[in-house]
Amino acid sequence: MNTNVLYWGDNRDVLRAEIPDESVDLIYLDPPFNSKRDYNAIFRDETGAAAPAQIKAFTDTWKWHMAVDAYQEVITAHDSGNVGKLLQAMHDALGPNDVMAYLSMMAVRLGELWRVLKPSGSIFLHCDPTASHYLKLLLDARFGKTNYRNEIVWHYRKWPSGRAQYQRNHDVLFFYSKADSRDRYFQAHMMDRTASTLRRFGTKKIISGHDAEGRRVPSQMSDEDSPGVWGDDVWDIARIAPIKQRYETQKPPALLERIIAAASRPDDIVLDPFAGCGTAIVEAHRANRQWIGIDVTYWAIATIIEYMTDEFGAINIPVVGSPTTEDEARRLGHMDPIKFEQWVVKGLLDARPTGGKPVDGDKTFVDDQTMTGKKCIIEVTVMRSKKHFDAFLHHAAQAEMGIYVLLDKPTSGMVAAAKEAGSYHSPGWQRDFPKIQIRTVAELLNGKPPELPPPFRQRGKGAALIPVVP
Repeated sequence: MNTNVLYWGDNRDVLRAEIPDESVDLIYLDPPFNSKRDYNAIFRDETGAAAPAQIKAFTDTWKWHMAVDAYQEVITAHDSGNVGKLLQAMHDALGPNDVMAYLSMMAVRLGELWRVLKPSGSIFLHCDPTASHYLKLLLDARFGKTNYRNEIVWHYRKWPSGRAQYQRNHDVLFFYSKADSRDRYFQAHMMDRTASTLRRFGTKKIISGHDAEGRRVPSQMSDEDSPGVWGDDVWDIARIAPIKQRYETQKPPALLERIIAAASRPDDIVLDPFAGCGTAIVEAHRANRQWIGIDVTYWAIATIIEYMTDEFGAINIPVVGSPTTEDEARRLGHMDPIKFEQWVVKGLLDARPTGGKPVDGDKTFVDDQTMTGKKCIIEVTVMRSKKHFDAFLHHAAQAEMGIYVLLDKPTSGMVAAAKEAGSYHSPGWQRDFPKIQIRTVAELLNGKPPELPPPFRQRGKGAALIPVVP
């Protein structure tokens, strides 16, 4: 099994294909769920069917019609046991809605996570209170209610909402073990003693005992210092301010540091199947653990690599599932156009994916001493289409530059239209660049990137601007 590796893809498929039975020591997962929507709307029966292209990833858009197969798989599997019965009862009680879609997809994945976890392993499932009570039932059914260890409350502060209710200022983490194994490692964090205990015993260890008849005798002080009080299940850890977040749902490093230190040893394998921006991956690497990260969006994969590089310098992180050849790119493009677009925009062009609204991506650049942001829009397509290209030209007219990426060579009409669009004149460099540039995926893979003005940066307060050297 490969470790210190990122997998780009559906975690269910990756777990089944790549992760052997009983091979992982610690699992942390924070599966996304749209708890920001109106609570009642989440439980509303779904009517109609959305186009598959609308469901771009397991972000916050889990829908019942996308989860029916997962539901059927669980309730018909011969080894699902209580999980299948429970899920069927939940469906009878809740009906077909977003919550049931979420629970069905999670039931399949919890089965795979149970399979890959070692008998001595631990799992921490992170969720907010919207669906936590349902997830605990699934965890009880899959991992066994006797292997439930804690419901951890992560408490934080944030701006008040002003609604006629109490502030929602906590998340929940369910802590389960795979089995009641003596080999399971666990070391809680230590807390400070209460003021009354400090006044009586100071920092020394407390020795409690009983006399020959079993009666309790007064506690005594040892000569040794006490490390503190065994940690409890309410954790006050500050959130990351939204302005500092790499990812909308980024969790604080202190939270993951505590989990990893408590439930794993150096060189143990830590798995995060919903890796997001990669805080669990970063903290596992910092703590000298082996790690495996999985995410369905290339945006997350690229963010993790950027995060790891910022923290540890140049680091080689293999990405399994990312195309490296034209043939692999072509297969991805025809199999999953949405993932193909994400990969091209973020992976090949290092730009910001916009999800096709109205184009697939954009890249802001600064090329003069005014430090004014200029925009280059990006459109990616699998099939050549004059109508599609004409729509791109319309949007590109509103930006400084535009990049059009396709799998096959452009038509002569496309090439001519790109030339007719003229040039963008860079005021900082006093140089012209083609306003519309067409690239094939093969050209990008073979080291022929688009021509963009080199960026400027400021050196010192009020000093002149200098070009950035790659």
